[in-house]
Amino acid sequence: MKNIHTKLALAYWFFDPYHQKQVTSPAENSSQHFQIRAAISADLKGVAQIIAESFHSQNGLWGWAFPLLRLGIYEDLKHRLLSSSPHHICLVAVNTLVDGTHQLLGTVEMGVRVSDIWTQTDRRFLYLSNLAVHPEYRRHGVASKLLISCEQVSREWGFQDLYLHVLENNYQARQLYFKQGYQVHRVESDFNVFLFRQSRQILLHKHLHLNP
Repeated sequence: MKNIHTKLALAYWFFDPYHQKQVTSPAENSSQHFQIRAAISADLKGVAQIIAESFHSQNGLWGWAFPLLRLGIYEDLKHRLLSSSPHHICLVAVNTLVDGTHQLLGTVEMGVRVSDIWTQTDRRFLYLSNLAVHPEYRRHGVASKLLISCEQVSREWGFQDLYLHVLENNYQARQLYFKQGYQVHRVESDFNVFLFRQSRQILLHKHLHLNP
């Protein structure tokens, strides 16, 4: 019976148009005072919505697939949040409105990766992914504070190196990362870049001092 109720709840959220509405509170008022904290289960729907809006278009031929993509992101997030990994965290930027409700402004994930061709090292390292900010709250310092919080968590965990990927043609994101002290570690390329004219991925790296 519990599984049935869970499936019904997911189906309701999957088709509920409320989750596709824009936030109505003014960004200039809401993004002034916000906190960064670890995500909880109640945040996952909002987090999935922000990530889906940031990385997938709702227009054109792919618009029909947007709810499915969002649901897939939600399920992946839920799986990772329930994992027992001691070095995985999903951070959210949260604003408390005057009526006491909480509005999610942005999110980022951070977890441990094992050595691979990216870093060409024989040690574990922290990798950032899914940095996303609600469209109405961009350019208000949300992404910067999320990145700074990742550094604080990294130091608490005893890690000194952070890595992340950015698309070569995402100039705004590249500017943000460079401003935060990230440097190019390597420019990646594969067959799809030349065949489908896709943008290359750039692996960025930042070394942290444990006692800044």
